[in-house]
Amino acid sequence: MTTTGMPVLLTFAVFFALAAAGAELQPMVDQQLPSLLAIYKDLHASPELSHHEEHTSAFVAGELRKDGYAVTEHIGKYADGTPAFGIAGVLINGPGPVVLVRTELDALPVEEKTGLPYASQIHTRNAAGQEVGVMHACGHDLHMTSFLGTAWMLANLKDRWSGTLIMLGQPSEETIDGARAMLADNLYSRIPKPDFAIALHDEADMEAGKVGVVAGPLAASSNSVDVIIRGLGGHGAHPEATKDPIVMSAEFIMALQTIVSRQISPQSPAVVTVGSIHGGSKHNIIPDEVVLQLTVRAFNEDVRQHILADIERTARGIALAAGVPEDRAPIVKVSETEAVPVTWNDPQLAARMKLVFVAALGESNVVDPGPEMGSEDFGLLGLPGRQIPTFMFKLGAISHERMAESQRTGTPLPSLHSSLFYPEAEPAIRTGVIATTAAVLDLLHK
Repeated sequence: MTTTGMPVLLTFAVFFALAAAGAELQPMVDQQLPSLLAIYKDLHASPELSHHEEHTSAFVAGELRKDGYAVTEHIGKYADGTPAFGIAGVLINGPGPVVLVRTELDALPVEEKTGLPYASQIHTRNAAGQEVGVMHACGHDLHMTSFLGTAWMLANLKDRWSGTLIMLGQPSEETIDGARAMLADNLYSRIPKPDFAIALHDEADMEAGKVGVVAGPLAASSNSVDVIIRGLGGHGAHPEATKDPIVMSAEFIMALQTIVSRQISPQSPAVVTVGSIHGGSKHNIIPDEVVLQLTVRAFNEDVRQHILADIERTARGIALAAGVPEDRAPIVKVSETEAVPVTWNDPQLAARMKLVFVAALGESNVVDPGPEMGSEDFGLLGLPGRQIPTFMFKLGAISHERMAESQRTGTPLPSLHSSLFYPEAEPAIRTGVIATTAAVLDLLHK
């Protein structure tokens, strides 16, 4: 084993020291757990949508201040010029590296159906003016709670580390424009530029108490695409006098399914999903247009560009076959803000963190779940060209009993973004705090 440069492997002495530290961290976390669970339930019951995390960010900022962090609020500026609710807590503790720990602040437009006693009852209007429920269906409440537990731990372990710790609360991860908004607001001029950036994300199919480590590509690139299928509306009883965008949209949705299966190599994973379709107002009226919202995922940049071109060509081809005039051709718009590249875990940093987690949690609790087609904007914090090594680990969130019951019955567990998703909060929070604290102690080791 070596400790030269940024070590991939740890000396035996450091490894056993980390193992001892892991055992020492457990009672500290247990001391916190009652208050952390109360925080978790409060956050779960009061979620806020992307771009609207005003109260959530203020709460997290307040908790960081209690622990002695110098906090900056209202970091971020979106593409339309509106301000964001990003926050950063900085704790300087002598010379050494700068480590950034990131959490997300936002929730999803999902109406909760878990039946939990602390379930969200929040309803609001989204950007389109539609009334929606709001829920932490992706586990960001779990992330924030682990984040605050870690902040407390490290503030109380200052004799064990040296350097600068940044606790970053990022808005609008679900719309994948929060990290970009913070960077656009000169994030690394307002706080020290990190030498390492780490984060976690809960997993709906991994047992609580375990963590997952992936080296290299962790999450796919993502593009949000808006498509307007335009036709010529009219009376439902006389379709021959119209160019029906409902029918064209149906053809378009089915044709989209062949892009990945027939135009992309089976060796290159990719996904095209239609997440929203809106058109028409009454039973007997053929509308003028139908609006669709798509998400595109890929691990390869050439594949991503290929798919985006295929979407536009497919839409235009269907309109042409239906006889739609050129001035009513489909409009395909690829969002410039809801777009992220592949989330990349620095392989050397991932190998180092794997050993840290094995020491702190035990080898049986560290697994390799492999990459996934979900997407993240965390990697943007590493800057273009991966200037800053970044690492995100997976946090198990489901009890052993629920996983066993799912396997026994064949009934799938609710996925992330499901109205029925909920984590096993206590063991997940405990593991998240121990793992993240151990990671920072290693990176800022005296």
